[in-house]
Amino acid sequence: MNSSYLLSCPYLAVKITPAIPVVGGILFFFVMGTLLRTSFSDPGVLPRATPDEAADLERQIDIANGTSSGGYRPPPRTKEVIINGQTVKLKYCFTCKIFRPPRASHCSLCDNCVERFDHHCPWVGNCVGKRNYRFFYMFILSLSFLTVFILAFVITHVILRSQQTGFLNALKDSPASVLEAVVCFFSVWSIVGLSGFHTYLISSNQTTNEDIKGSWSNKRGKENYNPYSYGNIFTNCCVALCGPISPSLIDRRGYIQPDTPQPTAPSNGIAAYGATQSQSDMCDQDQCIQSTKFVLQAAATPLLQSEPSLTSDELHLPGKPGLGTPCASLTLGQPTPPSSMPNLTTEAALTDILPLKEEHVGHQFLTPEEAPSPPRLLAGSPLAHSRTMHVLGLASQDSLHEDSVRGLVKLSSV
Repeated sequence: MNSSYLLSCPYLAVKITPAIPVVGGILFFFVMGTLLRTSFSDPGVLPRATPDEAADLERQIDIANGTSSGGYRPPPRTKEVIINGQTVKLKYCFTCKIFRPPRASHCSLCDNCVERFDHHCPWVGNCVGKRNYRFFYMFILSLSFLTVFILAFVITHVILRSQQTGFLNALKDSPASVLEAVVCFFSVWSIVGLSGFHTYLISSNQTTNEDIKGSWSNKRGKENYNPYSYGNIFTNCCVALCGPISPSLIDRRGYIQPDTPQPTAPSNGIAAYGATQSQSDMCDQDQCIQSTKFVLQAAATPLLQSEPSLTSDELHLPGKPGLGTPCASLTLGQPTPPSSMPNLTTEAALTDILPLKEEHVGHQFLTPEEAPSPPRLLAGSPLAHSRTMHVLGLASQDSLHEDSVRGLVKLSSV
């Protein structure tokens, strides 16, 4: 468009006035400046809540509603505030984890909450909000003037040419001017119409989002009115175009924080601050599983090459009868097969080794001299005594039942 206009500028500067190309250049640079300022400026993006802030907000909502259950419950979607006698609802943004301030909305394309959100303009590639709305309005207004200016003087150029050489010859001599006139004619209506629409919004202190939704329309009720209007067109225009620009809330030099809090591993069996009850239960279950695995590994450890074979005389408790059937002698260097475990299926043998819960009160532990060595371990080695004490100590606790002991023995024998 401007290239064909530049071709017409020398002729217009000579025939009419040199001010025509100067005014056109000023309008062009003003349009480009406001376009770049609108595209690359912060429209008023609201920062998202940190994980700690989001958790604190949900905790405050739970306290206000009188709920303290550990289950997840989404926070309420709205709050109500009064602005100039008008009730305004504040919606909760589940993406940004904040209650949006009045006139703010979440842009689905930018994926951010924008303060005083007007609309997302694809032509400038940015949202139009509180901090760049005046530059957007000056952009479309100056573009309207530039389009009308170019259309008017391109038509003037064709008319002056046609007076000298005829209309058809004028079209042949400057086809670019004709094409530019057609493009400006069809585009000027949408640009001027858009400028007029935003002039109406500024005069009434509304946004495009509010006007499309009919937030302050009289159809919703006679008492529904715009609480942000000053009641004067001149005042509304001055506030929108000449008022102070609020500072940006974006930390451009900050680090990106994770959206979800990172769980802290508990230490020394104590759950860390902020850990839920389910996380503590899982830690307890993991400790129980590890203890059970240790017992099974101790019972299923094969005989070392340097360990001698054991007889049934070393397997009975002092003052208690033996297990009945002695273990078969094993040659050094051969691992003990799983079948060498003593037969503990009878209840008499089971009660002789591990006393039942009803037969004692409190915890009873054997001394290292009284504790027998289990099969496949050296009779007098410290390792044998430590494993025996660990197995008997776990079995003698009040929380173990007879069925649990039987199942443990069966698993170790398999």
